[in-house]
Order: sequence, then structure tokens, then C-alpha cells
Amino acid sequence: MSGRFTPVETGFHGPVLLERRRFSDDRGYLTRLFDPQDLEAFGWDGPVAQVNETGTLKAGIVRGLHYQNPPHAELKLVTCTAGRILDVAVDLRAGSPTFLQHVSVELSAENGRSFLIPRGFAHGFQALTDDVRMVYVHSAAHHPEAEAGLHPEDPALAIAWPFAVHGLSPRDAAHPLIGSDFRGVSS
Repeated sequence: MSGRFTPVETGFHGPVLLERRRFSDDRGYLTRLFDPQDLEAFGWDGPVAQVNETGTLKAGIVRGLHYQNPPHAELKLVTCTAGRILDVAVDLRAGSPTFLQHVSVELSAENGRSFLIPRGFAHGFQALTDDVRMVYVHSAAHHPEAEAGLHPEDPALAIAWPFAVHGLSPRDAAHPLIGSDFRGVSS
């Protein structure tokens, strides 16, 4: 255990599922969402460039799969603060033994877990409940010229979304399927 975060085994190298330590008393609880000193043990090595919150209204909506190309690749620490989600990270690292494979984890307000996603991974999620809220800590600012994505229903990824995918943004719906020329991203 490193301070206030404990890793939870996923069987996948790269992204780290973290259980946050919760301090409770008769008034409620406190849990730390981010601490660069504690998270350094799990691969956080960047500054905090942005902290963003999203709200997703309906179960089944998928957001993602997003990433930024180098030199603007980013670490992301993802936390669900209301509702439940299936969070997905897809390995895009060129030459990786798990290239184009994914890991999916459930995050919720109740389970007190966060997902640390390293550079070289695409990220997305599906809302499992209505009224989901997410907090993202990013190590790099958003750069529109570096943004990219994968189509969440690409058969090459074989992601088993719990619900029928709906509510894709026009940008996410327009991401092409992975072609034979896709080589991933370099670090």
C-alpha cells in the first residue's frame, strides 16, 4: 500500500486500478482523489495540467475511446463520483505484447476506486446507471491537433459493452474502424 491508494489486480500490464482509502466517522467520510506523491508509486510522473468533470445522463451512453498523440500523450486518473460505469483502456503502444487488447473495470461512487491510465492507451466508458459523474485528472492539456480516437464498436477491439451502445457524440461515431495500416502510438 502506498499512502491512501492500494492497487487492485486486473491481470493487465499498464493501467492500474486503485482502491482509495476512505476515512469514515458518524458525520460521513473523506477520501483523497489525487496525491502525486502517493500515485508516483503507480506510474504518475507528470504535472496536473487539467482536472475535468463530466456528467452523463442515461445508462448505456458511451464516451470515448479517446487519446492524444505524442508529444501531447497524457496520463489520466479517472474517478466516478456518482453512479456506476464500465471504464475501458485499450493498449495502443506500438510493439506492446497487449497491443489492441483492453482492460475494463467497474468504477462507482460506492466502490471507491480510481483508474490510472498511462500514456499510449485510449480511454472510454459506458454509463451503467443514469446520472453518472466523472472526475478526470490529466497530466497534459487538451490539444485538439493531437486528439484521436477509436470507434467503441470496432470488432477488432471486441469490447463487451454491458448495454447496447448509444448516445455517441458525432466525433466518436465518426472514428473509423482500425485498418491493417494502424501501427499504434510511440512513446
